[in-house]
Amino acid sequence: METPRTPDGEDRRIAALRALDVLDTPMEERFDRITRFASQLFDVPIALVSLIDQDRQWFKSAMGLDVRETSRAISFCGHTILTRKILLTPDALIDSRFSDNPLVRGTPYIRFYAGCPIYAECGSALGSLCLIDTKPRVLSETDLHALRDLALMVERELQRPESNILDEKTNICNRNGFSLLAEKGLDLCVRRKTSASLVFIEIDEIGEGKADEETDRILHQFSEYLNTDLEHSALVARVEKNQFVALLIDASTAAAELAMIKFKAAIEALRTRENWEHPLRFSHGVAEFKENRHSTVDKLITDADIVMYDNRKQLRYAARRELV
Repeated sequence: METPRTPDGEDRRIAALRALDVLDTPMEERFDRITRFASQLFDVPIALVSLIDQDRQWFKSAMGLDVRETSRAISFCGHTILTRKILLTPDALIDSRFSDNPLVRGTPYIRFYAGCPIYAECGSALGSLCLIDTKPRVLSETDLHALRDLALMVERELQRPESNILDEKTNICNRNGFSLLAEKGLDLCVRRKTSASLVFIEIDEIGEGKADEETDRILHQFSEYLNTDLEHSALVARVEKNQFVALLIDASTAAAELAMIKFKAAIEALRTRENWEHPLRFSHGVAEFKENRHSTVDKLITDADIVMYDNRKQLRYAARRELV
């Protein structure tokens, strides 16, 4: 195993990292949304925002990994900060730097690693946005370009946190934050020829007859379930008071509809467990991404909104017929 060397200007690098006052802080949605998106977009089980401290590797966000830090001596990211380009390890078992690394021979059994350096404003490399898989992989130039774009988003959040991309009540993306990431994801789907669908969800009559505190709690729990329980979901957002969207990667219209059936069952189980007084009813519409039609994220959202509205009309018409 090759222990990563100490880069030139290490004192300046550590000072820049400490000045951010981010080490040992709780995980935050503004970083988790990027690693969650990266994990889904690149189809890898682990995606990390890793920062290299004096003698440790610490994770500001760890999607698919339960630990928050490891020794710097065994870190892949310690090697990444030594270069100005993405560090690629297609198969760690045949890479002399990592073949006997305990993170390769043991949990999490790293075989593939791709790390893009993230920098402080002074130019020092602080860590990386990295992708990890338990099987050998290769990335195309298109993939590398997308990884660089996501790493730049991490840099921006570290240096100048965006205050207008998260919804205050639910802590997931708002419409602006969703558009920023969805645009990158759809561009990569086009280049990879991967399908994608957008689900538009509107909760019915939320807030009527409920205290503000209960409404806020329901919105927050609903948002958490969108993040964790909607299959194929790479990115979710609250776009209006009772309206949400979710971008599903590698999902046709049929796959998205199946995911929504399972999601509705999960929400009903949540309602029962949390003893909500009333059922949570919501309508949804699915629009499959078409490059020649959806030149912007807003156009895709609009199409899914139209489908949702049509679905709601059909359900109301069917309900009236049953009463006749």
